[in-house]
Amino acid sequence: MNISIIVPLFNEEESLPELYEWIVRVMKANGFSFEVIFVNDGSTDHSWEVIEKLKEQSEHVRGIKFRRNYGKSPALYCGFKEAQGDVVITMDADLQDSPDEIPELYRMITQEGYDLVSGWKKKRYDPLSKTIPTKLFNATARKVSGIKNLHDFNCGLKAYRKEVVKNIEVYGEMHRYIPYLAKNAGFTKIGEKVVKHQARKFGTTKFGGLNRFFNGYLDLISLWFLSKFGVKPMHFFGFLGSLMFFIGMLSVIVVGVNKLYSMYNGLPYRLVTDSPYFYLSLTAMIIGTQLFLAGFLGELISRNSAERNNYQIEKKI
Repeated sequence: MNISIIVPLFNEEESLPELYEWIVRVMKANGFSFEVIFVNDGSTDHSWEVIEKLKEQSEHVRGIKFRRNYGKSPALYCGFKEAQGDVVITMDADLQDSPDEIPELYRMITQEGYDLVSGWKKKRYDPLSKTIPTKLFNATARKVSGIKNLHDFNCGLKAYRKEVVKNIEVYGEMHRYIPYLAKNAGFTKIGEKVVKHQARKFGTTKFGGLNRFFNGYLDLISLWFLSKFGVKPMHFFGFLGSLMFFIGMLSVIVVGVNKLYSMYNGLPYRLVTDSPYFYLSLTAMIIGTQLFLAGFLGELISRNSAERNNYQIEKKI
């Protein structure tokens, strides 16, 4: 099979028939063998009924229905598990991503040898509450990830070699950082394509700008830390703990030596416990010990929970 198209969705019943017809036209015009996997992320409208009708009409349709809303990352994770195509395309269900971009994305993967090609919505039709945080977020993501050539990490329209989606784990809200995840997994040939951004035709956006802004930065910090120290947490916590303990111990010695010096020379002195520096030093030693133990425990406990990607799927078709 040439292409698997994964469409995560939440309450998009109006756009699904038009989106699927558009995809089919593009696929047939280019002679691609394909499947479309709709992942219904706990929609409360009639999205699943629409998917079931599309399945009755076409063998190319597959569907996954979550019992509740988990988010875009879990939807992509489950879609990636089911995908069978040599090239995997992800796109949003709101008709803002154009299926007409698929042939060129496919060519860049199969002929130019890219592992991943991310879309860049150079001209956007989103409100300022969404575009301004996105620009700030992308600038930071480029700096932290080291992927300098990407302008739009969060674009839903992306293409992947099959091996990429089978070897990365998308969890929480890490869909924003799939290029970074791919890079950390060893897939370093990452490209970008300017894509057309359509104005939303039905309904309103499901994502708030400020929420995306703050959550995005928190996720980026988490991913950076895990990529640097996730395998060896002792390298981070152990170093900080040892440094804090060493500084605290030196401070205690200085306080003690200062008292002994005063006693030996007949100078006025006070009890060690009367000095605020003693308690600061003791606190530093305690914190240092705790950080060291945190690193040690991190070495013993796997960061991967067995239940991390255990999502309740009600139906598959």
